[in-house]
This record gives sequence, C-alpha cells and structure tokens, in this order.
Amino acid sequence: MSQSPEAPPTGAPNDAAPIKAVPVRHYGRWIAGVIILFLAFIVVRSVVTNDALQWPVVGEYLFDDRILHGLQNTLLLTVLSMVIGIVGGILLAVMRLSPNPLMSGAASVYIWLLRGTPLITQLIIWNFLGLAYSRIGLGIPFGLTFVSWDTNTLITQLTASLLGLGLNEAAYMAEIVRGGIQSVDSGQLEAASALGMSRGKTLRRIVLPQAMRVIIPPTGNETISMLKTTSLVVVIGYFELMQVVRTIYSQNYQTVPLLISAALWYLFMTTVLTIAQYYIERYFARGSSHSRPRQNKWGSRMLGFRLGSGAGEGGGASR
Repeated sequence: MSQSPEAPPTGAPNDAAPIKAVPVRHYGRWIAGVIILFLAFIVVRSVVTNDALQWPVVGEYLFDDRILHGLQNTLLLTVLSMVIGIVGGILLAVMRLSPNPLMSGAASVYIWLLRGTPLITQLIIWNFLGLAYSRIGLGIPFGLTFVSWDTNTLITQLTASLLGLGLNEAAYMAEIVRGGIQSVDSGQLEAASALGMSRGKTLRRIVLPQAMRVIIPPTGNETISMLKTTSLVVVIGYFELMQVVRTIYSQNYQTVPLLISAALWYLFMTTVLTIAQYYIERYFARGSSHSRPRQNKWGSRMLGFRLGSGAGEGGGASR
C-alpha cells in the first residue's frame, strides 16, 4: 500500500507557479523624450546652418592673440578675486560669530553694505575714488602722516577691479562660511573646550574640516559665477575678455561672431570649473552619507538589472 505525499505546509512558497512581473510602461517619458530630441535637433540645425552667425569668422577670432590675452586677464581676475573673497569671507564669518558685539556688529554692517549695493556701482566707486580722496596715506590719525600716495596712481584699473570683485565676494562668502560653521554639532565644540583646546585650534582642526562639506558646493558656484561676473569690469575699461571683444567689433562691426567667440570661451571655462567642483565635492564628501561608491556605467546597469530581476521574482531586494 503506497503512502500519499504530504501536503505542503500552509504559507510555504509554491515554486511551481512563479510570479510573472510585468514592467510598468512609461509612455509619457518616451513621448517627452522624443519631443525634446526633435526640438533640440531643430535648434541645433538652425544655429549651425544660419549664415548670419558667420561661423568662419567665429573660428578666425576664437584663437586670436587679443582674445587670448583678454581671456588670460579674465582668469587672473577670477582667481585673485576668489582668493580675496574666500580669505575675507572666513575672517568676516569668524567675526560675525564672535561673542564680542563690536566685532560681530562690524562684520554685519560690512555684509549689509556690500550685499545691499550693486556690484557695478562698487566698481565705479573704486575706480573713481580719487575724486573723493586725492591722496591715501599712513600715519597717526588726526596727526602726522608718514607716507602717502596719489590715489589715481595707487588704484589702477586692475586694482579697482580686484577691490570691487574681491571685497564684494567676501560679503557673500562670509554667509556661506558662517552657515558651514554653524552646521557642525555644537557638542563637538563643547568637547574641544573641555579638552582645553583654544578657539582658533578648534576652528582649524575640528570645525572647518567638517564644515567644508557644506562650504564647498556654494563656493564652487560662486567661483563659476565670478568667472562671468568679471565681465562687469568693462564699465571701468579693464582689458578683459568682454572689453577685448567690444574693442574688436567696434572696429570691424563683426558683432555677432565675436560675441559668440566670447560665449564659447566662457562656456568652456565654466565646464572645466564644473568638473573640478564635482571632484572636489566628492573628495570632501568621503565618509558621509551623501558620498556614493564609484561605479562604472556597466556595473551600475548590471546592479540595477539584478535588483529589478530579484524584485520581479519575489525576491526581497530593498531600495
């Protein structure tokens, strides 16, 4: 007499009938993608085939010596202005957070004044400072002057550009640095104080290394913005990229091709800065929850395929 097979316990998975997963069809995404590609094709074709843009003239002036010299001055302004802005921003942020009301008040007034007036106005004021102060000197207040200089000789167009751009940037960087410092847990400051660390050492060794994760992204954005903001010094006649372009097209009347040449150089430089910002952010994000492991294109695709397959077969893949 043969024994009948035991019935499977209630709730056990039935391997004979696998779940058939049907992927969700996102027809709206495909339609939107096709529309975007079609519009992009129309725009690119109109730009490439438009004879009024004079692409041969663009290629002729793109690497012109005058354009490259103006580009060099633009990069010089960007680097030096950001150095002034970052150093000044750190000092202002520390002053703003100081328990001394005079230091905190002075930093607040500076930030209020520089952020509350247009940058182009500040550039013009620095360039024509000699109209208000004919000489600038060092000495005893209300007393003897040891040395003095003619203001127009001391503040050249380059100096006025650096003062206007750098000091204005310091006001914005101060708020960025202050936000980064305040993002650090106050308990770490109390622990450092309990260990006898000075305020300066605590700032250098504990606060700033952690605050950099918050400070770096907006600082990168400010650097990219500064690269384009340097074009405002055209109002005081400094020989940067836009001033060079204006000088050339005022002589040959090739306005559109020269403006396209300048735009291409700005686009190239901002692209390089964006790539550099990405790697710097990833460096300072090491060990944080926002950092992601490096994966190549095919590795990430295979990982997504396996997770999707596991979920489709009733697996317990988590997000």
